[in-house]
Amino acid sequence: MNQSIKFVDTNNSQFFATIKSRIEHYFQSNNISKTANGLMVFKTVLYLALFVSFYSLILFEVFPLWGSLILAIGLGATMSFIGFNICHDALHGSYSKKQWVNNSLGYIFNLIGANVYIWKITHNKVHHTYTNIMGHDGDLDVAPGLIRVSNDEEIKPIHKYQQFYAFFLYSLASISWFFRKDYVKFFQTRIGAHVNNHPKIEYFNLFFYKILYYTMYIILPLVIMDITWWQFLIGYLAMNFTMGLVLGLVFQLAHLVEETHIPHPKGNENIEESWAAHQMRTTANFARKSRLAAFVCGGLNFQVEHHLFPKICHIHYPAISEIVKQTAHEFDLPYHDNETFYSALKSHYNFLKKAGQAA
Repeated sequence: MNQSIKFVDTNNSQFFATIKSRIEHYFQSNNISKTANGLMVFKTVLYLALFVSFYSLILFEVFPLWGSLILAIGLGATMSFIGFNICHDALHGSYSKKQWVNNSLGYIFNLIGANVYIWKITHNKVHHTYTNIMGHDGDLDVAPGLIRVSNDEEIKPIHKYQQFYAFFLYSLASISWFFRKDYVKFFQTRIGAHVNNHPKIEYFNLFFYKILYYTMYIILPLVIMDITWWQFLIGYLAMNFTMGLVLGLVFQLAHLVEETHIPHPKGNENIEESWAAHQMRTTANFARKSRLAAFVCGGLNFQVEHHLFPKICHIHYPAISEIVKQTAHEFDLPYHDNETFYSALKSHYNFLKKAGQAA
């Protein structure tokens, strides 16, 4: 992971230039802004209101314990939806033309446990550039040693069953992220080809916002609520298992399905195609025609469109997806598209099953 990799477009593909032109024409001819619209603002207000409501109702014990447990599950799901629908766009700079709006909404990410600064490096810079490339895209390190995604990785007897236990590991994603991953990534020498050289303020931000998170979700409930430690633990785990499972499934269905490609370049090898063509081979959509999926997933079910145009607000992805699909077919490029969430889930299951067997 210490060596950068280049995309060498030997065929001088005009795919990305063509699709950019068509997308620009769509927005200009319809006089539409690429940033948030009224529906996007409605989603933002709704999810933030649900977050405040669920958190307050739990903290002040408005309902019996069983009701608070249900609210904790709802809070975990809502935190995921906030990450998908609000913070993700804001941190890409696609929510608003005003940077202070993007920054303000992006910092909500800290309140749900993640570190904004590390996310911008690992996701915006590394993942979006080196998508699905072994040794470069850190998102492929789902659970090192426990989940195998490539034939180039060592195979272990336990991998034979990974299509079953992987989903339990996904439910641990948020706990691992908030208590381990951010710290590990922050203090690594490199993240992919990115050399870590953090501004001093980011050391303060890392620990300040982590302490704020631990205070909001651990200290305050234990101090304010009339519950035992094990009752708190059940609620906290229910919240995180829900959040982790939602995060894990949505992220994995976008890149680790049967159709997507996982290159593993050796030594000084480069990727012998354009970056945009690489995105088409390594990324997949799911439930593209489902309004519910679009509403809760924040456009991450339109992963192809997002990887090509991360600076466009996800609220516009359904409209431009047909343009992307048509253009991809014209240039003989794949457009991976599982019609439903279930078909994508099944494809991911089959992917895990195949990857867990000897080549």
